[in-house]
Amino acid sequence: MGDIANDHDSINGTPMPSTAPLLMVPDTAARRAADSRHAAPTGRHALPPVAPVLHEQSPAVRYLLAGIRIALGWIFLWAFLDKLFGWGSATAPAKSVLNGGSPTQGFLSSAKGPFSGLFQPIAGGYLTDVLFMAALLAIGGTLILGIAMRPAATGGAALTVLMWAAVLPPTSNPFLDEHLVYAAILIVLALLDAGDTLGLGRAWSTTPLVRRAAWLR
Repeated sequence: MGDIANDHDSINGTPMPSTAPLLMVPDTAARRAADSRHAAPTGRHALPPVAPVLHEQSPAVRYLLAGIRIALGWIFLWAFLDKLFGWGSATAPAKSVLNGGSPTQGFLSSAKGPFSGLFQPIAGGYLTDVLFMAALLAIGGTLILGIAMRPAATGGAALTVLMWAAVLPPTSNPFLDEHLVYAAILIVLALLDAGDTLGLGRAWSTTPLVRRAAWLR
């Protein structure tokens, strides 16, 4: 590239401004950086630099995300424990799973809206109860530990969207309630690797299993 630059240093003996500094940029990234110094707007209309938000969050952001992750995990885990033992928070002891109660009978049998015909027939079913309790335990446990964030976010979002569909329309809003907000937050936590802080996410990602199957990250 140096020869090309030298060939354009003069025309008919007249010296021309050298373009060598731009043509001699060693790589594409450096060339883009050099070009941006000339093309980027300045002043109050300048565009902010693109920050690598996925892997270079500030400590405050990382700990905030970790706190949200643990809080959501506890919501799922507490629901599992309360329904299993009937600790009286939302489930009376007589209706606990250990006393023969169904964790889905009351909620799904009272489903309303356009999907009520889908949920009411499966209310209190053995498979429905087992899958529901397993989902609560798995999602809550993995969120608190900070492992398998992608499966946890996928399963948690699916569960909360189904619960949202069972109560349409919500009592306090035409269509939006906390179930959809939980689903969105779960996905964000997985995308931002929230399990790496105050959790075992970093160690989990180095296991042979996760290295072979990245979707378990």
